[in-house]
Amino acid sequence: QVQLVESGGGLVQAGGSLRLSCAASGRTFSNYVMGWFRQAPGKEREFVSLIRWTGGSTYYADSVKGRFTISRDNAKNTLYLQMNSLKPEDTAVYYCAAGYYSRTNPNEYNYWGQGTQVTVSS
Repeated sequence: QVQLVESGGGLVQAGGSLRLSCAASGRTFSNYVMGWFRQAPGKEREFVSLIRWTGGSTYYADSVKGRFTISRDNAKNTLYLQMNSLKPEDTAVYYCAAGYYSRTNPNEYNYWGQGTQVTVSS
């Protein structure tokens, strides 16, 4: 089992920045591919970004490419998402997830955090 706890969400104006964190506990953090997903009201959960085990490979949704940066610190068992140039359409609950493969489908991930709300005002 892996337990994931997100933090860092909040209310920010358009153009602003936030940094999300995801603290992991339980099994070895470095064994997992880590992903960020988000879900806006009335919409399906969508892929945002993922990072592979050693942090050398990352992948982003087109909607956030160039604005968001995913990173991980395996020594601290923590995943990060730096979000810059935020837009109102980035408003959603953001979730971190752990899985075994580099996938963009949320159904492919095994463990999930409880989510953290990000609200971007115009």
